[in-house]
Amino acid sequence: MATTRTAQTTWQGSLQEGSGSVELQSSGVGTFDVSWPSRAESANGKTSPEELIAAAHSSCFSMALSAALSKAGTPPTTLETSAEVELTPGTGITGIKLTVVGTVEGVSEEQFVEAANGAKEGCPVSQALAGTTITLDASLKG
Repeated sequence: MATTRTAQTTWQGSLQEGSGSVELQSSGVGTFDVSWPSRAESANGKTSPEELIAAAHSSCFSMALSAALSKAGTPPTTLETSAEVELTPGTGITGIKLTVVGTVEGVSEEQFVEAANGAKEGCPVSQALAGTTITLDASLKG
């Protein structure tokens, strides 16, 4: 069964001087302020579409990698995943870098990297962002 998640943004003013807020409606977990300066310069306590994409990508990738490792009989103890989404004003999103460090019993570094690459390709958010260069740095902890 398909699921749908919703968010709503209210924006006031021009791009440069205006500001807005994005409400995560499906979960109700919060409303977050956004502005162009917080997107293109310093965050200053506000979020951006790129940060929200990074959150979506890092969590989706972690779920996909956990599923793959569990299916192989080696569920992870911990996966620490970060996503860096690069915005170049005037050009757009120019790249995403995923970094994962895992604690997984019973797998080699090579097996972990192979599983991580599969998760990067199979993660629904990666697939939705397929027009963007996505790189991956995967390693086992310790």
